[in-house]
Amino acid sequence: MAYVIVAILLLGFFVIATGNITKVNKAAVAVFAGTVGWVLYICYGADFVMSEHPREYADFLHSAESTSVAVKEFVAQNIFFKYVGEGAEIVLFLLATMTIVEILNNNGCFDFLTEWLRTRNSKKMLWMLTAVTFLISANLDNLTTTTMMLTVMYALLSNKKQRIIYGYAIVVAANCGGALTVIGDPVGLMLWNNGAVTASNFSASLAIPCLIAWVLPTYYLSRSLPERVDTEYGVLPYRGDDTNLNRWQRIMMLLLAIGGLWFIPTFHNITKLTPFLGALCVLSVLWVVNEIVNRRLMNAGQVIRRSTPRALQYGMLQMILFVMGIVLAVGVVKETGVMYVVANWFDHNIHNVWVWGVVSCLVSLTLDTFATFTSFVSMYEVADAAKLMSYADSDYVSAFVQNGIYWKIMAFSSAMGGNVLLLGSVGGLALMKMEKIPLWWYFKKVGLMAFVGWAVGLLVLFLVG
Repeated sequence: MAYVIVAILLLGFFVIATGNITKVNKAAVAVFAGTVGWVLYICYGADFVMSEHPREYADFLHSAESTSVAVKEFVAQNIFFKYVGEGAEIVLFLLATMTIVEILNNNGCFDFLTEWLRTRNSKKMLWMLTAVTFLISANLDNLTTTTMMLTVMYALLSNKKQRIIYGYAIVVAANCGGALTVIGDPVGLMLWNNGAVTASNFSASLAIPCLIAWVLPTYYLSRSLPERVDTEYGVLPYRGDDTNLNRWQRIMMLLLAIGGLWFIPTFHNITKLTPFLGALCVLSVLWVVNEIVNRRLMNAGQVIRRSTPRALQYGMLQMILFVMGIVLAVGVVKETGVMYVVANWFDHNIHNVWVWGVVSCLVSLTLDTFATFTSFVSMYEVADAAKLMSYADSDYVSAFVQNGIYWKIMAFSSAMGGNVLLLGSVGGLALMKMEKIPLWWYFKKVGLMAFVGWAVGLLVLFLVG
């Protein structure tokens, strides 16, 4: 049965990786693999529990007789619920940040970006647009940032060829910015929730590699731009009927949201509570402020007239379901013991975490970056730094302690793989569908340079890590 469960996961990964051809929604595939995997697991629960958790199960029974009902209760309470919790932490964080963006967007807090980025100088606009994308994606999730900045870009440019180039740059910048912090991408958030990294150490280690991975492809793209760019000079959206905020109030709300998100690592260090609670605190404060400044609008019932960014909501809903599905699917495979078998084989035959980094990048070229990352990270647990001297090869094991190099390699390599072909990036796939971009054409234009950016960034991480 373990082989059947693994086969379902691998088949699901294959369908996800070929989603650009099969047109099958990857969220549906992930949820299917996760749910069916656990149903099959519970059918053979006694075998798996006695193989992987004999001591815990004995403590659970308290000398009572082992029955099929007891096995199912043990699996539900002590095994399955752990992975539901892991997925829920990420999902609730994404829900909080999505709602924060919704509040900011409805109040026109991003409208000033359209004014600030408007210029005829093509290279200046490219660097300004990508720099803003890089910074915002380090604070919000990269899918939200990509969707928002592509919307801003569409308001500025009418030339399709130029939009494609700027769209490439936005996706690359969003992925690199998201990989920089623990709150910018579900990958970093998962490491942070599991205690594998701390927020400050993670960002400090990946700052230079992420900057390199962003700057090199962006510079290469800037060389293909003309001196001048065709900029639209349309007026800003009329906000008189759907918000009472003036320009400075909008900027104040934007700073309140960004500042609150920056405070989340400090909140976690002080309270030791899960990071999603910090995100919910930021959301609650921003929400209260929104209710106060828009109280006349709320009382008049005009709030129902607000337009909802359906593309953003639909994309985020799929991302949330996809994350939960992947966590459950990889979790059930891990509980069969197969993950540990693969990790032991690697430890004895290859014994080099940097090779894992190269493999994860190559896999994430086509498979989703989160699915790739979760699969590789689930093979290992966070090692106890105090017990390093008891290991025969303490240098190798040190890669798996808190803030160890293995976690950073996986986060960086899996995220950057999504830049090379765009198939592993949700934002990249959205851009390819919108502009009907051929895969090979993208790789020739920017994918190869994105691969070089990843390789140079990984080399820097090797030298300084």
